[in-house]
Amino acid sequence: MEKARDLLQKRKEKIEELKKNNINLYPNGFVTSHTVRDIQNVVENDPDSLTQDGPVFTTAGRMMAINNFGKSAFIRFRDRSGQLQAYIRKDQIGDGDYRLFKQLDIGDFIGLRGTMFQTRTGEWTLLVRRFNLLSKATRSLPEKFHGLRDPEKRYRQRYIDLIMNADTRDIFIKRSQIIQQIRDFFLDRDFLEVETPMMQPIPGGAEAAPFKTHHKALGMDLYLRIAPELYLKRLVIGGFERVFEINRNFRNEGVSTQHNPEFTMIEFYQAYATYSDLMELTEQLITGVAIAVNGSSKISYQGQIIELAGKWRRLTLFAALEEIGGIDRQLLNDKESLLDFASRKGVKVTKTGRLGKVITKLFDVLVEPELIQPTFITGYPAEVSPLSRRNDQEPDLTERFELFIAGREIANGFSELNDPVDQQQRFVQQVQGRDAGDEEAHRMDDDYIEALEYGMPPTAGEGIGIDRLVMLLTDAPSIREVILFPHMKQVKGNAQEL
Repeated sequence: MEKARDLLQKRKEKIEELKKNNINLYPNGFVTSHTVRDIQNVVENDPDSLTQDGPVFTTAGRMMAINNFGKSAFIRFRDRSGQLQAYIRKDQIGDGDYRLFKQLDIGDFIGLRGTMFQTRTGEWTLLVRRFNLLSKATRSLPEKFHGLRDPEKRYRQRYIDLIMNADTRDIFIKRSQIIQQIRDFFLDRDFLEVETPMMQPIPGGAEAAPFKTHHKALGMDLYLRIAPELYLKRLVIGGFERVFEINRNFRNEGVSTQHNPEFTMIEFYQAYATYSDLMELTEQLITGVAIAVNGSSKISYQGQIIELAGKWRRLTLFAALEEIGGIDRQLLNDKESLLDFASRKGVKVTKTGRLGKVITKLFDVLVEPELIQPTFITGYPAEVSPLSRRNDQEPDLTERFELFIAGREIANGFSELNDPVDQQQRFVQQVQGRDAGDEEAHRMDDDYIEALEYGMPPTAGEGIGIDRLVMLLTDAPSIREVILFPHMKQVKGNAQEL
């Protein structure tokens, strides 16, 4: 800590000295002709064109290493596209600019103009003919060989993490590519991308506790959305038969390696489709994205090999509880017997009011971690699926699936409930659950019921967690690794808050 303070003080003193010499430490703008990658492409594809007479490249970036040799120096600098070596000589840039260069530090931004040559070791290097200081860094970067490894510091100061760790940069580049692939997938299938409210008078679309705020001008409480579902289905009612939204949702619940209070989803709805159609669509989507960004349908996640190609396994909830969870199927209709079973297995069930909640809790603990290869779980009880269409053959169950890969839920989809009477009855059951203490239960939404009364075509919809999908495709063990600025507890002297 003391060493860091000393370095900071020395840099501040150097900055003051440069200011006294009328050096502009933060000039505005710099026009480049090439990125590092552009230059490397010329090296790879047309090395014979690179002579001391040209072509001339103008580029810029952050200095990451300096190796001084008296009247010359080798540096490494990096821009958004990559890293390159440059050679700076006093006799090339002049005495004044070289004196300025000698006062610079690792972390400073510089502009460079020059030609390419090969060193004795064969490394293509930029011979600098002109040099500009673009931005002076006050603080020193972490030691280059070890980068930034402390997870706490990496998450709180992501900007340093991005500077020092190539793996981190790669994750977020890939995240952007994944989202773009998802967007293109739906646009290619005639879906319309839309935006729905992030502040809602009634939080709905999922069973979760919301964040609450207040709108002063309207004099009313609003809630950050827990899901866009009910608004997207209003659009289907309005005639937009295929819609999707890449959305941010907010749920006032625990923080873990798999949960962040603010997260990203793709949610989509397709008229005249069923949940079976969406299972096939989901196979195509996720497999296609994996191939596009990783080059293969086979991925490695935390030491486990997962194959995404082919037909994914389909298993009913009750069958999974019996085959994987070791629960006698006869117990699945007896809440008290299930609670006794849970107690013997050491499974803590807090929401004991509804049989469906007991069943899903047992599934979460006993079955979900075992679903490594892609698996669709179907046949969820109606009481835990308040927005799902009932199964025609088994009305107590719904046409709903959840997708599990690598032991965690990736997607949730179903044939939509479009019967306004049934929907109202389900909302009433949810309200009764809230009255009994279930804070995550749905609230009554009379406007949505009225919208359904105008008629919604047979429709299927689905939500896919983008953060968890990115975790899967980047082999990230924690959701914090794939969110640029994850929520964390506030620490003294740090403005970042939970």
